[in-house]
Amino acid sequence: MIERALVVGAGIAGIQAALDIANSGYEVVMVEREPSIGGHMAQLSETFPTLDCSQCILTPRTVETGKHENIRLYTYSEIDAIERDENGDFNVRIRRKAAYVDWDLCTGCGVCQEKCPFKVESIFERGVGTRKVIYTLSPQAVPNKPVIDAANCRYLQSKWDIEAGRVPAVDAKGNPAKPKCGACEKFCPTGAIQWDQTDTFYEEKVGVVILATGYDLFPQSRLTEYGGGKIEDVIDGLAFERLLAASGPTAGKVLRPSDGKPPLEVVFVQCSGSRDPEHGVPYCSKICCMYTAKQAILYKHRLPQGQAYVFYIDVRAGGKGYEEFVNRAMEEDGVIYLRGKVSKLFREGDKVIVKGVDTLSNRTVEIAADLVVLATAVIPRPTNPQVAALFGVPCDENGFYIAANEELDPVLSIAPRVFMAGTALGPKDIPETVAQASGAAAKVLSLFQKNRHAQSQAQGVLEVVGD
Repeated sequence: MIERALVVGAGIAGIQAALDIANSGYEVVMVEREPSIGGHMAQLSETFPTLDCSQCILTPRTVETGKHENIRLYTYSEIDAIERDENGDFNVRIRRKAAYVDWDLCTGCGVCQEKCPFKVESIFERGVGTRKVIYTLSPQAVPNKPVIDAANCRYLQSKWDIEAGRVPAVDAKGNPAKPKCGACEKFCPTGAIQWDQTDTFYEEKVGVVILATGYDLFPQSRLTEYGGGKIEDVIDGLAFERLLAASGPTAGKVLRPSDGKPPLEVVFVQCSGSRDPEHGVPYCSKICCMYTAKQAILYKHRLPQGQAYVFYIDVRAGGKGYEEFVNRAMEEDGVIYLRGKVSKLFREGDKVIVKGVDTLSNRTVEIAADLVVLATAVIPRPTNPQVAALFGVPCDENGFYIAANEELDPVLSIAPRVFMAGTALGPKDIPETVAQASGAAAKVLSLFQKNRHAQSQAQGVLEVVGD
C-alpha cells in the first residue's frame, strides 16, 4: 500500500484531516472544486456559541495547508476518474479547470481585479454582493490566485464568437477583428493572463481516500410559500452571514439588499425546508437553531434599536453551552421567539409581510418586516452520487454518504480504504465536523502504521530466511 492519502474537499473537515495526516509525516493530495479552500466556514462571520471570529480560527489553518510541504493542493479541480490496481491503491485522474491565469506567474497582486470593468453577482456572497469577472473568492483566499469567469468574460466570449464565425472575422476597415476588453491582460504586471488555457489533467497515486465534500443549502426557489427566491429582502442564513462579515459586501453593516437601508424589523424563520417531507427534506438540519440565535444576537449588536423575531417549531440546542446561548438571545438581547410556523410571506410596499401563528398563545401573528432570513435546510452536494459511484460508497435516500456502521464506525465506508468526514455524511456543527475529520485521519494513520509494521515483519522474515 502507498502511504499517501487523497482528501476530496477542502472545507474545515478536509483541511483538518489533511493537516493531521501531513503533520504526521505523510503526503496528502487535496482536491477542491472551488478556486480556494475553506468551504462554507470561510463565509461565516462568527461561530457559535463563543462568537469567535470565523476567519481568525480558519485562516491559520488555510495558510498552513497552502504552505505545507506534505500537502499537494489542487484547487479549482475535480476528480475525473479512479482506477484501483491489484494492491488496492488508487490511480486518480484530476481535472483542473481552465482559470485563464498562469498561477505560476501570478503574484496575487490584485491589479487585474481592480482594473476589470465588469461585475456580476457573487455566489460566494450569496446574491447580496457582486464580484469582478476575474476574481478570488475572498481577501483571505488560499491560494490567492484569481480565475476568470469565462461565461461572463467579454474578451473570451467575443474571442470565441470570432473563432466560431458568429461575428465577422474582420472589422469595418478590413482588419482582423479583435476581441473586446482584455483589461486584465493589459494591466497584469507579470503577463499571467492566458486566453488559450485549457483544462489540465494530472495523475496521482494514493493508498487511501477521505471524502469530505461538504454540503449545500436548500434552494429558496423551492420555498414558494416564502417567496420562491423572488423577494429581494428574503435571504437565506448564509447570505445574512455575509452581511454580518467584516469582509462581506457591506463591510459588516446590516443593510437591506433592496435599498441599502438598515432593517429595523428582522424575522428569522427556522426549519425552512427542514423537517418537511412534503415540500422539503424530512430531517432536522441540526445547526439552524444555533446559528439563528447567533445571527439574532449579532444583529442586535449591530442595530441595538432593531427588533428580531424568530419563528420556530422547537429549539434543539444540544451541545456544550448551546442552551445557555439560546437563552442569552432571548433574555439579554431581547429576541422574541414565536413558537409556530410561518404560513406565507409577501411583499407589500417596502415591507415583507410575514403571516404565522404563535401556538403558545394560540393567536395569529402578522409582522411587517424589513428583512426576512430563512434558515434553509442543509442538503448534500448534488455531485455526491457521482463521487460516491467513483469510490464505491453508497448514499442514503437524501444523498448523504452512508457509513459502514453509523454507531461504531461513523467515518468508515464499506469500500476498502475509503473514509468519510463532515457534513457529507449529514448535518453537523463545526466542532463535530472537526472531531470527525480528526477521527478519519486517525484511521488513515493507523492503517499506515499497520502497513509499516507488516512490511517490517516481512523484512525480518526475509532476513532470517536469508541467514
